[in-house]
Amino acid sequence: MNHKEVRMEQTELLWQYQQADMAADAFETEIKRNPNRLQLKKNREFLVEQQNAVKRMEQEVAEMLDRVDVIKVAISRMEDQLSALQKRMEATPPADLKQAQDMSRDAQKLLSDLTDYEQEMKRIQKDAADRDRMEKDIRVKYAKVKAAYDKQKVEYEALYKEQMKGLEQKRAEAEKKTEGIDPELLAKYRAIKQHCARPIAKLYGDQCGGCNMNIPQASLRAFKSGAKMIECENCGRMLIQL
Repeated sequence: MNHKEVRMEQTELLWQYQQADMAADAFETEIKRNPNRLQLKKNREFLVEQQNAVKRMEQEVAEMLDRVDVIKVAISRMEDQLSALQKRMEATPPADLKQAQDMSRDAQKLLSDLTDYEQEMKRIQKDAADRDRMEKDIRVKYAKVKAAYDKQKVEYEALYKEQMKGLEQKRAEAEKKTEGIDPELLAKYRAIKQHCARPIAKLYGDQCGGCNMNIPQASLRAFKSGAKMIECENCGRMLIQL
């Protein structure tokens, strides 16, 4: 066979391979877009989000309760200080006005700090209780979605197994069609497919059927002479003319 006949034969083989390859790709896309699969994915993401939310709340509540413990110790210490100050004032009344003012100021400072700590503790306890309720609500929702997810997963896995068998068969059928294709052309096809879903396009007149851009005249002359296969300079596809 001359160069042109060899190219035509390779062109036909490549085109048949692409048809089978695209059919397998389309079937794989169909599997990925299956509504049950998408719902499972959505539910799984929801469950993970809820688990993370519970962990965050548990951590926040733990930190709040740690702070409450610190506040309780501080309140106990200040109550002891206030009690000691009152006893001292009763046992040894201030000798003059300045001493009385100093002792009164110390007592007022302790009372003010006590009030601040008590208010902070109440606020933290309320926030902790709110988070605890939210956590319980999340756990209830989580349990419902998890039950639905587990059921859907069992049902879908049976379907998915059958679909994957079908995909493997289509991939095997496509692979059989590579027989007789020049290894270099096949490698080029697969390299182009990395950035272009359909590596081969038909040539219509002087235009690429993939991107509709004009092909340079020099490339067209080389193509028509049968000297070589050409690629579209714009999209990178291999061009054929059946």
